[in-house]
Amino acid sequence: MKTAARNSEHANLMTEGSIPKKIVSFAIPLFLGNLFQQLYNTADSLIVGNFLGSDALAAVSSSSPLIFLMVGFFNGLSLGAGVVIAHYYGAEKDSLVSRAVHTTVSVGLICGVLLTFIGLVFAPQMLLLMGTPESILPQSVSYFKVYFMGSLAFVMYNVCVGVLQSVGDSRHPLYYLIVSSLVNIVLDLFFVGVLGLGVWSAAFATIISQFVSAILSLWHLLRASGSYRLELRRLRIHRRMLYAIAQNGLPAGFQNSIIALANVVVQSNINAFGAAAVAGCGAYSKIEGFAFLPITSFALSMSTFVSQNLGAKRFDRVKSGTRFGILCSISLAELIGLSIFLLAPVLIAAFNDAPEVVSYGTDQARTIALFYCMLAFSHCAAGIMRGAGKAAVPMLVMLVCWCLIRVSYITLAVHFLPDIHVVFWAYPLTWSLSSIVFLCYMRYGKWMKGAA
Repeated sequence: MKTAARNSEHANLMTEGSIPKKIVSFAIPLFLGNLFQQLYNTADSLIVGNFLGSDALAAVSSSSPLIFLMVGFFNGLSLGAGVVIAHYYGAEKDSLVSRAVHTTVSVGLICGVLLTFIGLVFAPQMLLLMGTPESILPQSVSYFKVYFMGSLAFVMYNVCVGVLQSVGDSRHPLYYLIVSSLVNIVLDLFFVGVLGLGVWSAAFATIISQFVSAILSLWHLLRASGSYRLELRRLRIHRRMLYAIAQNGLPAGFQNSIIALANVVVQSNINAFGAAAVAGCGAYSKIEGFAFLPITSFALSMSTFVSQNLGAKRFDRVKSGTRFGILCSISLAELIGLSIFLLAPVLIAAFNDAPEVVSYGTDQARTIALFYCMLAFSHCAAGIMRGAGKAAVPMLVMLVCWCLIRVSYITLAVHFLPDIHVVFWAYPLTWSLSSIVFLCYMRYGKWMKGAA
């Protein structure tokens, strides 16, 4: 017989009850959490752009793809760990859940230290390789270095949140993210707006807020009563569990890095058009982040939902849930895309109202925004494949479509037609291509076979 604690722990199980209700109730806190994450990322750019000018905004923007390149790999490992934990949790194998949690946290601690070293040592060289304009290079380097001083915090936050989400708890990560978002915005205004410090202070505000959210998340796991409770004395790496996590996490990590690497190439081409282009496109990237909110929310929901239900051998729920999740994701993403298309000039001007900056940002928005439905479908399909234990599939699709084809297209097209709009079109073209590939695989591939 299950104890009261056990019943309480399993309140978040996605293997029972209404499918739409379970997915939406899990996705809404994720959506709100991503919203606050995007708001405080956007606050950095808004405050820097308005108080320190377009060059400072460009410095922050030029670092973003490189930051995602380095952070994305470790976030992918967290996603892989979450799939493993969700699978065991759905199958009610408590001892394996505990082993997976302690292995994941141990690996996260090591990765956080490693990422700090890489970011601090190689920052200038990587920014130079991207062709960052000389006028903004010193500010970009200072922002990048300070940002990576907080590597341990944002790696551990993502690890802890991954654990909580894998067991169906998306509410507590939301609460902690709201707190850290408010801390970040207040510190941004104080450091940049009141004290008039440089662009590095925006990164400093970010790492302080990341430490706040990481500590809150760790504290929650230490006080949890379920099988996913964290006990410091049990922190160790279990080899078999590490293999299972790596099997799911490495493809997701490589996928994130592949996408980020391709985006670094895109950013390098944008850099060639000058600081105004970098600032305008950087402002757009912050706005575009809002379109990612339903996309990432439902993609993560799909991973957890599919993994738990396959662990419980509920194949009927998997099929119904994937259809519902994809439909919700693409509908919301396209609605946001239409709004950005119509409001682009006003939104870009909020960051910096220089006419050239607004022009570049608006052009990019109106080239890309109406294709968000394709981006949503690709991410949801990737989330489903990860939840089914087929993490290599999205990795290969992204490698071909979002890296090889995207980079090849830009390299050839810009050579013959040196127009920034050619660079902008790289995204909708490759999103559409990956969607076609995923649709064919989901329709004809036996992706649930052997997943349970």
